[in-house]
Amino acid sequence: MGNPKAFLTIHRQEAGYRPLHDRIHDFGEVEQTLNVKDRRTQASRCMDCGVPFCNWACPLGNRPPEWNDAVYNGDWELAYRLLNATNDFPEFTGRICPALCEKACVLNLTTHEPTTNRENEAAITEIAFTENFVRVEVPERNGKKVAVIGCGPSGLVTANRLNRKGYEVTVFDRRERAGGLLRYGIPNFKLNKAIIERRLEILKAEGIKFSFGVEIDENCLCEGAKKPDFLKGFDAYVLCTGTPQARDLKVPGRENKGVYLALELLSQQNMVLDGNEFSAEDRVTCKGKDVLVIGGGDTGSDCIGTAHRQGCRSVTQIEIMPKPPVGPVDPANPWPGYPRTLKTTSSHEEGCERRWNINTLEFLGENGSLTGVRVQPIDWKPNPEGGRPLMVEAGEPEVIKAQVVLLAMGFLKPVHPEFPKNVFLAGDAANGQSLVVRAMASGRDTAAKVDAFLKGK
Repeated sequence: MGNPKAFLTIHRQEAGYRPLHDRIHDFGEVEQTLNVKDRRTQASRCMDCGVPFCNWACPLGNRPPEWNDAVYNGDWELAYRLLNATNDFPEFTGRICPALCEKACVLNLTTHEPTTNRENEAAITEIAFTENFVRVEVPERNGKKVAVIGCGPSGLVTANRLNRKGYEVTVFDRRERAGGLLRYGIPNFKLNKAIIERRLEILKAEGIKFSFGVEIDENCLCEGAKKPDFLKGFDAYVLCTGTPQARDLKVPGRENKGVYLALELLSQQNMVLDGNEFSAEDRVTCKGKDVLVIGGGDTGSDCIGTAHRQGCRSVTQIEIMPKPPVGPVDPANPWPGYPRTLKTTSSHEEGCERRWNINTLEFLGENGSLTGVRVQPIDWKPNPEGGRPLMVEAGEPEVIKAQVVLLAMGFLKPVHPEFPKNVFLAGDAANGQSLVVRAMASGRDTAAKVDAFLKGK
């Protein structure tokens, strides 16, 4: 610990966002970065706690005290080696992770100014790429082959870990490019897709094979089923196909044009930025329209930011659940647990009316096109039989004007058939919808299980 008293005299300093009037006109990353001197100063705030709750809270088991100390001392290569030992792709989590480690930081308990671990993580990785600390390493092969189906965060980590252990790994994906939700779900203003391509080139150079545009029915992996020729000859299979089924809202008027699942907007916009073209009929656009986002999570926030950049007229976001408490303390989930407090993102700052305890009753339309949404304020009361609270009316129905509705209500956990012992599940495909960092941790753990299985342990 280079400076044991820094946390007493130095306040938390975040890099912040680009100016609002500037960033809403493009899809460039909104987050800025500190200079090296300030970044090292922020790293010095880490207390190197005897019990590092940050390490406990991180699904990957990252060790911020160790790499923060290396940053403070100017040893960026050591910092990257320590970070990369637990985190295969810190350039992703350094941009989009909600930083569970920071919420569990002792400084968050005492001063509500935790160490800037996530930003430090991103800075370490960018310097590592700039200084050529990220090098191609081709392992010696062990003669066994593994197929990874799905190229999202869990699939990429699984493939990376198994490749490093000497397995010949082939990754299949139904999309045209790698990344899964990293590429097709998360907007460019949070994660520039060049970051994915940069890592992908390294993975390819290290021997991982990628096959895109391949649709695979997971039932073909069941005992006795016939596999397509390209899936034959593998010693193990890992399904990393995520949660493809989004929650829909089956209320009257759902068929009106203008009601979309969130990923219909987000995926298409990312594809447009990647050079794809869509007809006017197929294009999902918010330009000049009043937009209603149904769902109060991160995906809903991403829809808000995308709608602004497309030139919407207004954005309203509604959530059926009550408004979370305004932080930083969450009495129902105290430190070091993750506080379920009100979250205001960069997209919310760009302009949005937010409402809670609102139930959707009907999508209204004229000549097949959406014109508004009939909603009703509700409340929740305890269920006398236990379990989920009961929804009760709390106001008169009203109409929210909208020509575009984006359904951002999460994803359904997939149900899989019974597979033979050499077929494994990882990420959201195994656990249901969760964070990217948890999907990456699942990929790492599943790779270890595959390795143990193929070694007969």
